[in-house]
Amino acid sequence: MAQEKEMSFLQHVEELRSHLIRSVLAVLVGAILAFAFTSVLFDVVLFGPFQENFPTKVLLCNLAESLDTPNLCLGELKIEKLQNIVFAGQFTWHIWACFLAGVVLAFPYILYEIWRFIRPALRKEEKGKVRGIVFYSSMLFFTGALFGYFVLSPMTIHFLGNYQVSELIENRPTFVSYLSTILHLTLGTGLVFELPVFIFFLARVGMVGPAMLKKYRRHAYVGILILAAVVTPPDITSQILITFPLIFLYEISIGIAARQYKEV
Repeated sequence: MAQEKEMSFLQHVEELRSHLIRSVLAVLVGAILAFAFTSVLFDVVLFGPFQENFPTKVLLCNLAESLDTPNLCLGELKIEKLQNIVFAGQFTWHIWACFLAGVVLAFPYILYEIWRFIRPALRKEEKGKVRGIVFYSSMLFFTGALFGYFVLSPMTIHFLGNYQVSELIENRPTFVSYLSTILHLTLGTGLVFELPVFIFFLARVGMVGPAMLKKYRRHAYVGILILAAVVTPPDITSQILITFPLIFLYEISIGIAARQYKEV
């Protein structure tokens, strides 16, 4: 520990470099794995919400039938195929999708490398209080990503794909537009679900406390609505669906801040 505390600035930079290299290698391994299973990545995962047999769509239609509420079923998507209008579009997005898949697969390891870099600077009692941070951060990210993928994505695709202002207009979205929507929803929701972790560290350094979070609760709710509008496409259904979980996470964050506030 004494040697770690006496490291020079350049030694810290070198240490950071080694952690970054290992993180990049982990992403590359994940990207290569995704590239090896291209058909699974695209036909099963990315194009899943586009298919009629997607689990969420089947579940909602079964519920609609059992509850006798036809509107609950999303129904048929009026778009049969996606189009590519850029010559290198499919190749570019193939590489880009594999890279993002690599980031998702390597996300827990990236957090672990960040933790390994920060850990030597913490005191023994501080290490104990942030024990499990990699696990909880990863769990929140994947929970948010799964929520964005299984809940927000099919509803957004159905709403925007079937939306028409006139019968003279036919929806023919591009392959790039579809992929960017799915990735935006999935990864964006995964990141915003890290709110409790963000509040945890702010509370640890004394920047926020439970009283402050309660006092500005209304302002926070407005901020959550704005954030929901940013990370989702411009349809009210998706914004509402992500707003409620974020409000729930904010309320949990108040409890986390209260606990940290007592321990500081």
